[in-house]
Order: sequence, then C-alpha cells, then structure tokens
Amino acid sequence: MTRFTIDPADAEELRVRHAALVSAVRSAVPGLAEARLGKLDDETWIGIWRWESAEGLQTAREVAPTRPESTAAFALARDVTVEQMEIVDER
Repeated sequence: MTRFTIDPADAEELRVRHAALVSAVRSAVPGLAEARLGKLDDETWIGIWRWESAEGLQTAREVAPTRPESTAAFALARDVTVEQMEIVDER
C-alpha cells in the first residue's frame, strides 16, 4: 500500500500515469492480482497492489523503479509512504 499526496490539478494525469505503470509492471513481472488507486480527499491518494506471491512483490520492487512509467507516476507524488503487510489470515 502506498500513500501519497498530489496537487488536485494533477488528478486526471495521475490516473493516466497509474494505468501506464500498472500495464508496464504487469508486462514485466507476473503475478499482479489487482492494482487499485483511490483517494481519501482531493490531495491524499492510496495505491493498493495485491500480488499472488511474496516473490512476485519482491521482483516488482526491484523492477518497477527502473521503469520510466514509475518515474513519471511518482513525479506527481509527494509525502510518499509505503506499507507492506504479511497476510496471516484470509477468509
């Protein structure tokens, strides 16, 4: 889960860049089960990406920063925080 803020004027461009980033990562790394982008308010956004395996996530963490789509998407973001959790119960 990645939380960040953007200038509200960049909201539509963020959506375009997020879609490009998801597509690029899916092409480079297998196992991205879902990628969601949501907002808490006009400035605060959250990206939630769910992977089929911890190995897929680890590979993506190595590959994604090297992709130009990642650079473009995060160029709009500030105050970025990343949280990762280990699933201990799934129903």
